[in-house]
Amino acid sequence: MAKKPARTSPSSKPAAKKAAPKKKADSPAAPSRADDLKAYREMLLIRRFEEKAGQMYGMGLIGGFCHLYIGQEAVIVGVMGAAKPGDQIITGYRDHGHMLACGMDPKGVMAELTGRSGGYSRGKGGSMHMFSVEKAFYGGHGIVGAQVPLGTGLAFANKYRGNDNVSLTFFGDGAANQGQVYESFNMAELWTLPVVYVIENNQYAMGTSIARASAQTNLSKRGVSFNIPGEQVDGMDVHAVQTAADKAITWCRAGKGPYILEMMTYRYRGHSMSDPAKYRAKEEVNKMRAEHDPIEQVRHRLLEGGTSEDELKEIDKEIRAVVAEAAEFAQASPEPDPKELWTDVLSPVAVAGA
Repeated sequence: MAKKPARTSPSSKPAAKKAAPKKKADSPAAPSRADDLKAYREMLLIRRFEEKAGQMYGMGLIGGFCHLYIGQEAVIVGVMGAAKPGDQIITGYRDHGHMLACGMDPKGVMAELTGRSGGYSRGKGGSMHMFSVEKAFYGGHGIVGAQVPLGTGLAFANKYRGNDNVSLTFFGDGAANQGQVYESFNMAELWTLPVVYVIENNQYAMGTSIARASAQTNLSKRGVSFNIPGEQVDGMDVHAVQTAADKAITWCRAGKGPYILEMMTYRYRGHSMSDPAKYRAKEEVNKMRAEHDPIEQVRHRLLEGGTSEDELKEIDKEIRAVVAEAAEFAQASPEPDPKELWTDVLSPVAVAGA
């Protein structure tokens, strides 16, 4: 069968005022040992936490849907490395890693996964619906693409208030085909809103390869018709992610409007814990783990730079202890009181003359 020709736009060149920053000939400076150690700790926390969550799901301690972030850790850790306090984060239902990278307490996150009152949503939100205003985390959202207009609204609020905060709005390759995404792009560009759209392209949406689901598989180009600059990034390399995120956030903070980053990443597990992932070969997953694992890349750099195996083992030991404590806290936390069914449903409204 003849290969379908790629679709082209009459004019793929953005308007002059929106031209993307030119790439420098020099590659970005290598990360410092301190930067690598920080990224290593944060990615390892997400990996070990998700491994424990998968184990607890198998034991029946976590119910409903549970979408693990294993393999994609470099995306959120790299982006958060470029963010500043006050920047908002909002994402879809694969959200545990985002919460941990925002500094949310692993105990509260795990307790929410198990539906306990000690969780961030008091046990009523579960895996897909947690929030922390304190950490500027505006939720995981269970509806595909629903967070994109909300993240755009956060950016509108920033501009309206005159602060220099940026909305970091995450969504996947599957959500990239949703209509509300393009409505959001249009409004964000019209109003020059400070929002970075981070597309976590893990290649498979739920269980369908992006090549079968998207006419244009280069998702960084999805903003071309709106004059929104975008670029593809190696989402398995935390340093590449942070470098690209720093440029995009700087663009937005300077009042130039939205920016799109397509993170080329990969998830090792199925779409959710109930997905056996039979739509891809084991050899493909093993190859990604062996050649592109985000944590192993940093680990290798640290070892080459003189960090000892013992020091890295000690970090792993500390992380495992944190995760074990979170699991114990979750199991010890009581279930929500039945009265909680009636709270947080409606907001009281003042009635004139009452």
